[in-house]
Amino acid sequence: MKTTPFTETHISLGAKMHEFAGYNMPIEYSGIIDEHLTVCKGVGVFDVSHMGEFWVKGPHALDFLQKVTSNNVAALTPGKVQYTCFPNEDGGIVDDLLVYQYEQEKYLLVVNASNIEKDWNWCVSHNTEGAELENASDRMAQLAVQGPKAVEALQKLTPVNLSELPYYTFTHGEFAGEPDVIISNTGYTGAGGFELYFYPEAAMKIWNAVFEAGAEFSIKPIGLGARDTLRLEMGFCLYGNDLDDTTSPIEAGLGWITKFAEGKNFTNRPMLEKQKAEGTARKLVGFEMVDRGIPRHGYELQSPEGAPIGVVTSGTMSPTRKIGIGMGYVKPEYSKVGTEICIDMRGRKLKAVVVRPPFRGKV
Repeated sequence: MKTTPFTETHISLGAKMHEFAGYNMPIEYSGIIDEHLTVCKGVGVFDVSHMGEFWVKGPHALDFLQKVTSNNVAALTPGKVQYTCFPNEDGGIVDDLLVYQYEQEKYLLVVNASNIEKDWNWCVSHNTEGAELENASDRMAQLAVQGPKAVEALQKLTPVNLSELPYYTFTHGEFAGEPDVIISNTGYTGAGGFELYFYPEAAMKIWNAVFEAGAEFSIKPIGLGARDTLRLEMGFCLYGNDLDDTTSPIEAGLGWITKFAEGKNFTNRPMLEKQKAEGTARKLVGFEMVDRGIPRHGYELQSPEGAPIGVVTSGTMSPTRKIGIGMGYVKPEYSKVGTEICIDMRGRKLKAVVVRPPFRGKV
């Protein structure tokens, strides 16, 4: 298994480790519920160094990105970030990703760990514009410091005014004595906070500084288990569960990142434009359980009469609500908020209702 600069630290801290995307990653430390609530109420630190990073540079960078991504990259300015996806030729999604505009002709793509090789090959094979591509995944480490106390903790370590960094923006500057650290406000938890990108050589210096600065707020390391429950409570999609090579951004509710701007002839635009105009055969919805039970990936979704109408893509017990929550694809007639549906949980037919995420209640 691959390691991150923090792998030995996770093991020494007693984390429960498991393979994820080829990496030996921490799944939990003190328990998923405790870690989840730590992020919601205070501050927690995720090692996300397994994520992939590609630089796209040069005079042809924008033309290339306008072709391979669904969102309108021309709307970005330096310091802004965009959520987007790589559409494939069959109506599905190669991956969902973030695009950072670093400079006028310099962009950073942040892709999912499990798709680094696939995405890199996709970009290289579709680069007919001649953009300069660089796979920097092995030369970047990343921590996500999330929670309402993240600003106060991290502000001790940088002259950058973190409270002036709005959601989906970033800057780069000195952090914990290290130059040129990327500081980004693009969290995947819904609890506020920042992502820090830096060279692997600076990893432990930054880790130690963050934990020292956050000590007064009872900062804790957080595993991937709580990262999943946090993103699910917000209704954020996870590639491999809610999105894949067969799900279109339109049916996944990502029409807002699929921009049919003039002159933007991205991969499979005509088919996605048709879907937006005419509708799709299924839609991704959020739901919460009425009956007691925990929905899991792959469980069948049914009508109240017991007819199959779809499948659960993500599900868990909400740590803040203490009820089962999930997402899944259903036939359009069952997608309206308030619609009653059922879930086949190993032969038990349990009631649920379609809701609009986020699911998170008061913490």
